[in-house]
Amino acid sequence: MRLALLLFLAPALCLAEPATVIRATELKQAPATDAATVSSLAENTAVDAGERKGGWTRVKAGSSEGWVRMLSLRYAGAGDAKQGDAGVSQLLNVARTGTSGTQVTTGVRGLDAEQLANARPNPAEVKKLEGYSASKEGAEGFAGKGNLRSQRVEYR
Repeated sequence: MRLALLLFLAPALCLAEPATVIRATELKQAPATDAATVSSLAENTAVDAGERKGGWTRVKAGSSEGWVRMLSLRYAGAGDAKQGDAGVSQLLNVARTGTSGTQVTTGVRGLDAEQLANARPNPAEVKKLEGYSASKEGAEGFAGKGNLRSQRVEYR
């Protein structure tokens, strides 16, 4: 009986989830910020979301396919459940999305051992981060404009 139910639900598990882009974003060729941009997606573009990799989701939008940041998507289905939805539709929603639609949480989990072992530095991102740094003089000048003062805090 369980095998028959699993075989019946298997196609639903493989379907892409309908989603919407919540802000204009770039569609990347690979799940990385420095990957080539395939195209740009406008806010409210409907997409089919599939595979997830780290903080990225593979999507298909019209004839284009690529990767977007997971937090740039709003998923349909779970949040769209109508009051009183139950039975087979709720069962298929659980099978398809892993949730009954009662609560939706999106986040990025930590890195696994394989990702840590295969980590590579990204010089372009390091350079970008260095652009956000401030010199001691610049920081003191900024603090002075806001009437901030230095204060020693004891460590406990």
